[in-house]
Amino acid sequence: MDMNTLTKGQQRKLNALRKSLGDDIANNAFSKWLKTQTTAATEKPDPVAQKIASSLSHFANDKSFRLGRNGYSIKRAKGKGASGFVVTKIT
Repeated sequence: MDMNTLTKGQQRKLNALRKSLGDDIANNAFSKWLKTQTTAATEKPDPVAQKIASSLSHFANDKSFRLGRNGYSIKRAKGKGASGFVVTKIT
C-alpha cells in the first residue's frame, strides 16, 4: 500500500486500523474499504454561476466586451434603499 497516493484522512484511517487490528488484517480491511469508496466526486453545478453564464452568453462573439485577466466581483448592493448589484474590477 503506497502511503503517498492516499489522502490524509485515508492515511489516518489506515494507521488507526493498523494499531487496532495489526498490519496484515488492517491492510486487507483497508483495501476492501478503499474499493467501495467512490473515486470521482461528482460536483453539482452551481445554479447562480449557470445563470450568470447564461446571461452573459450573448456577449460571447462581441469583441468589444472584455473581462480582463482578473475579472470582476459582483456583490449585492448594501445600504438603505439600495437595490441591484455592485460590480468592481479585480486588480
